[in-house]
Amino acid sequence: MAKGVTPKSTDYNKWYTDVITKAQLADYGPVKGTMVIRPYGYGIWEAVQQALDFRFKATGHSNAYFPLFIPKSFLSKEAEHVEGFAKECAVVTHSRLRTSADGKGVEVDPNSKLEEEIIVRPTSETIIWSMYKKWISSYRDLPLLLNQWANIVRWEMRTRLFIRTSEFLWQEGHTAHATADEALEETLKMLEVYREVAEDVLAIPVITGLKSESEKFAGAVDTYCIEAMMGDKKALQAGTSHYLGQNFAKAFDVKFQNENNQEEFVYASSWGVSTRLIGAIIMAHGDDNGLRLPPKVAPIQVVIIPIVRSDEDGDQINAYLRPMLDELEQKGVRVFVDDRRKMSPGYKFNEWEMKGVPLRLEVGPRDMASKQVFAARRDTSEKFSMGIDEAGQKIPGVLDDIQATLYRHAFEFRAQNIHSVDSYDAFKKIVKDGGFVKCGWDGTRETENTIKAETKATIRVIPFDENPEGLTCIFSGKKAKHQVIFARAY
Repeated sequence: MAKGVTPKSTDYNKWYTDVITKAQLADYGPVKGTMVIRPYGYGIWEAVQQALDFRFKATGHSNAYFPLFIPKSFLSKEAEHVEGFAKECAVVTHSRLRTSADGKGVEVDPNSKLEEEIIVRPTSETIIWSMYKKWISSYRDLPLLLNQWANIVRWEMRTRLFIRTSEFLWQEGHTAHATADEALEETLKMLEVYREVAEDVLAIPVITGLKSESEKFAGAVDTYCIEAMMGDKKALQAGTSHYLGQNFAKAFDVKFQNENNQEEFVYASSWGVSTRLIGAIIMAHGDDNGLRLPPKVAPIQVVIIPIVRSDEDGDQINAYLRPMLDELEQKGVRVFVDDRRKMSPGYKFNEWEMKGVPLRLEVGPRDMASKQVFAARRDTSEKFSMGIDEAGQKIPGVLDDIQATLYRHAFEFRAQNIHSVDSYDAFKKIVKDGGFVKCGWDGTRETENTIKAETKATIRVIPFDENPEGLTCIFSGKKAKHQVIFARAY
């Protein structure tokens, strides 16, 4: 166990916070519920961004930016949408401050009250669709495929760093199409992008499928999701993609003239993931010693710690390492040489272990004498030596193996903690102890709500590969309409 980190088995929530602060990923902001993302944490987010942005552009999307402020009247245009976000909205009512009467502070200037109150965006459908009305008039304008990297404000009452904060970073795609089939195809295409990034880049296995009616996005016809299991066996909704039908087009009167010169409302999708993916990485892979980062998102993939007793040792080690460093940099490996003289090697070992750097190399006079480097893997704690002449060739393969191993560990953990049951008593025990329950559901909101009230478990996903044939509902005993995954969730 790392110094100052609460063991996962003792207090999982405290462990999670300890890792974030000790690994210098983030800190609490001065406004309750906000966070400051520190450079190391932001480096992970940049790697996630790059993986997603590359795929967005490869599938024909362009980045744009829309205002942070939304007229309050816009939210009232789509009734289900405003109902879904009303309790989380931050509202701007005045435009300036003035010096207080006692001259010792500031107060809101009552003369600056806005004619229309402004919402700080909880999501951007309304502001974007107000612009789409201006930009779309013909089938030639479609499809319109835009993505936005932005910040979002949702005034959460109960917050957790990265997982649920009052302000967070995310991307939100918003697309407009001529047909329902095109919009639905887009919705599922972007869900597959999220699955690919979660599994191939973040090394987190996910279950893909449909949300239940009560769990879908406010204003959507259907919501699809990727659902992941965290280290405490709870579920995390890691990304969502929504088929919006014509709901927002009708709310904002966005029509186009089709090829037959007839007017139609456009069809739409929206989709998003956020900095909660960093929380997912921490909880899916972290251990009692801190982070374990998949190499594809690690800001530093290889850290090298020279073991030196003098400046002369340092110069010799730098010269010894130079050919290997050049080769690794040419291969795109992110390497950092920690040659800080004020910290002991042991201090550095602990620091980089806490920060989850996938591979640590140590080099001292003895290693140079034997023409080797000493290596330690963060994922398995395996330690081994490599010849200095072969290290540049071998290290990329080691990183690939670490990536695959972390995925395998997470996949095996999930497999051990997904349970198929046929009695409600067994269901309740598993939910209480932690884990996913795969079972039948009769498709009624009444059953879903009762189970949620009694167990705090919700339907996380109706998997694409569900097989309800022969199943009965875990609660009502009626014929199952769906086979679903129930779990407690973040």
